Amino acid sequence: MASFFLRRASCSATRLLSSSLSLSTATIIPKSNPNPNFIYHHHLLQLSRENKIASPYLTFIKEISTIPSTKKEQKQNSGELPNRGGKSWIDVHLPRQVRPYAHLARLDKPIGTWLLAWPCMWSISLAAEPGILPDFKTMALFGCGALLLRGAGCTVNDLLDRDIDTKVERTKLRPVASGLLTPFHGLCFLGFQLFLGLGILLQLNNYSRVLGASSLLLVFSYPLMKRFTFWPQAYLGLTFNWGALLGWSAVKGSLDPAIVLPLYASGVFWTLVYDTIYAHQDKEDDLKVGVKSTALRFGDSTKEWITGFGTACISSLALCGFNADIGWSYYAFLAAASGQLAWQIWTVDLSCRADCNRKFVSNKWFGAIVFSGILFGRLLS
Repeated sequence: MASFFLRRASCSATRLLSSSLSLSTATIIPKSNPNPNFIYHHHLLQLSRENKIASPYLTFIKEISTIPSTKKEQKQNSGELPNRGGKSWIDVHLPRQVRPYAHLARLDKPIGTWLLAWPCMWSISLAAEPGILPDFKTMALFGCGALLLRGAGCTVNDLLDRDIDTKVERTKLRPVASGLLTPFHGLCFLGFQLFLGLGILLQLNNYSRVLGASSLLLVFSYPLMKRFTFWPQAYLGLTFNWGALLGWSAVKGSLDPAIVLPLYASGVFWTLVYDTIYAHQDKEDDLKVGVKSTALRFGDSTKEWITGFGTACISSLALCGFNADIGWSYYAFLAAASGQLAWQIWTVDLSCRADCNRKFVSNKWFGAIVFSGILFGRLLS
């Protein structure tokens, strides 16, 4: 029935246009353009300027002619984000209503979850008794927590940066910036993620509950840092590596500063390396928009700076292992991790966005190598 009325309205519009402009139907809808929407808009605007069509009727025709006809419009209505690199598993396997929220949590880009989870796993493994595997339940809880907290952090970031994201090439298609989700929907989704995260936090001891809850201040304030300082990557390091403290306290019920502080510091320096490389993808857009980053602060001296951060990261990990009295195999893996980090720094092309992204993503292997060293070092202690 709806299609019948639409056809009748379209026919009426065509007759009106033809009579008003004394044009044939073939001229109104040329064969080269079978979709009449463009023709309607063009001639209706001309008629409206000449006052040949009353504004109520023009409004009615305009509403009819905005039926989605292009693939882009249909994709937006389906909840699918335009993707220059092809569809992700989210667009293929998840229900239409869920897709924007999955994109908002970056479920199709797990590198952020890995980078958040590895410091937790390092700390939990260090806290294990010598010769004994780390507690699997605790590691599973922290893995789920990393997934939820990373999603919550991305949601906060997109809500606060929605005006900036529309001006940056890499971020303008994010769900809130592109209009797929409203800020209210984003806030509801944030509350849902935090509620699930609370369920995980309550599984820990009281000391860890307080310590874990205190990290939310960092999570909510981090997206604002790029507006005030050239060092938002350092603030991200403080945020992303909180699990280095929390993992130990979840096992031991308290903190050992001699072990966890060097571990936490190593994570902060590591973040300064990989997120500075990551920030070089957006440096041109950041200059236009007026936000700050270490990539802009360091400029042509970036490799010298991140070499220093990488050295500080490895030194802090070595000090942590020494204070924890870990086995010799840890240092063999640490040497391998040093090689991986050096490869990133020496070979990255900071003027190539694709290469910056490749080196950034490769940090999941750095985290895995360090974790393997701690695991075998504890088992062989």
